[in-house]
Amino acid sequence: MIEPKIIVDSQHHNAECPLWHPQQQCLYWTDIPRGKLFRYNPQTNSHSEVYSGESVGGLTLQADGSLLLFKTKGTVERWDDGKITILINEIPAERHTRFNDAIADPMGRVFSGTMATPDDKGRLYRIDTDGSIHVILENLLVPNGMGFSPDLKYFYFTDSDARTIYRFNYDQETGNITNGKSHIITLPGGGVPDGMTVDANGYIWSARWDGKHLYRYTPDGDEALSISFPALKITCMTFGGSDYSELYVTTAGGNERSREGDGAGAIFHLQPGVKGVPEFTSRILIS
Repeated sequence: MIEPKIIVDSQHHNAECPLWHPQQQCLYWTDIPRGKLFRYNPQTNSHSEVYSGESVGGLTLQADGSLLLFKTKGTVERWDDGKITILINEIPAERHTRFNDAIADPMGRVFSGTMATPDDKGRLYRIDTDGSIHVILENLLVPNGMGFSPDLKYFYFTDSDARTIYRFNYDQETGNITNGKSHIITLPGGGVPDGMTVDANGYIWSARWDGKHLYRYTPDGDEALSISFPALKITCMTFGGSDYSELYVTTAGGNERSREGDGAGAIFHLQPGVKGVPEFTSRILIS
């Protein structure tokens, strides 16, 4: 039986976007509503706040070891141990919302979605390495977890409020995604799919907001495993450790633990018995 263990017992409002930094052998994550970025060092079992400011809804690791922060208004910034450089000041269509989740592709591009507002639907953007911005999908609700199949034939994308993980054909050379189909649809009453990742065997891991569980699905979309947590809102996960055999999981609701669970808002660690793969690094040019 796989037992999640709390490693950071902070009561985050909405811990999200866990990202393993292989050069530093550390874990980064955000608390989105509080506009904070944290780092955990498993060697010392210690964590610290490394950024405070605007909400950060997505993270990628740049090839040089810095981080890209995907923020409000379509802003994208490079964060290098506290030094911030603006790459994209804003996207005019996103002035009233924020980015939600982000992932780099094998060529260094970045996919990142924006949240829907009462006046506008969400979108999925692709930012190419030259900094050019492309709208890839429109009419979204809550764009969320993304991933690639190990053979790079498919791109997975979650729209939480649609309760669906979609699968697209992916073209590595152009970054285009086509032929989108519903791949995994979750039933009402069990929470909604949030962040995701893909392990070395091509299985899809999906966090379940308001569902208290983390799920593993076969490449065909069949449920293979579920893991229960003492927290209602499971937000995301990432593989890490020297050989990517460890899984780190973020949760939300720490400001209301009496309702959300004793572990709400904590950061969890577990040994799933399978390995992940390193996330691709972004290579967005700095002007």
